[in-house]
Amino acid sequence: MTAANAGLDRGEQGQSSSIAGYSPGMPGRTFVVGDIHGDIDALRTLFARLPAMVAADTVVFLGDYLDRGAHSAEVIGFVRALEEQGRFSVVCLRGNHEDAWLRVIDGGWDEFVYPPGNGCLAAMRSFTGGIPPQDDERPSVDEIGPLYLGSFFPKDVIAWMRGLAYFHEDEHGIYVHAGLIERDGVFAHPRDTTPRIALLWTRSEEFFRNYRGKRVVVGHTVTETLPPELSFHTPSDPSDLWAGECVVAIDTGAGKGGFLTALELPALVVWESRS
Repeated sequence: MTAANAGLDRGEQGQSSSIAGYSPGMPGRTFVVGDIHGDIDALRTLFARLPAMVAADTVVFLGDYLDRGAHSAEVIGFVRALEEQGRFSVVCLRGNHEDAWLRVIDGGWDEFVYPPGNGCLAAMRSFTGGIPPQDDERPSVDEIGPLYLGSFFPKDVIAWMRGLAYFHEDEHGIYVHAGLIERDGVFAHPRDTTPRIALLWTRSEEFFRNYRGKRVVVGHTVTETLPPELSFHTPSDPSDLWAGECVVAIDTGAGKGGFLTALELPALVVWESRS
């Protein structure tokens, strides 16, 4: 059953809706979490609303844990604690922001660090204990060096970012930060994409319009920017999760004025941090 003919239900206050033939207690569920961007409040609220998980369940994070929001360090700490607890499987994917910081650390990338809209200064201050910056605030003289080198990151956080996977797949779907890459009219499976870094940065309307195949769940592109006429899930609310025939997009703007969304599979239940 595809997303297009199943429809999506909405979980409310920790109680999940379900489609026929599915029990909320059934093991083997996958909960896919969108871009967090330093929004620890949204992350905590979302997880307080998710149903209790068992060992057979999996949480897949689509990447972009840091930048923009004021609590990048806390978000990464929360996610890593889930990994270490081992109560259920946790898969952490690399987003383009983690990839960008690794490029900064490995050789510098001033063009990424400089624009205030990328939220790099907010990320640094979350690790150093500084006051969250205003929207257009520039780094102080003392902050420029650590910011442009990424030297404020603890070594264990850098190692964790280097180990983040580029994609994940299970029986319910394919999970990747940004989308699939088209070559000669065909959208390649992530395992066949070279270089895989392209999976983190692509932003192609053709993918959302024309991909057909196993369901793919992505973040990266804020849903408000996607074609509303292609979404069968509350198209009247462009800020909501976007669901096309074979693609579901769940970046609903956490850390930049929006909220955090998770998709539960195979039940196709939508969970949100907003009230």
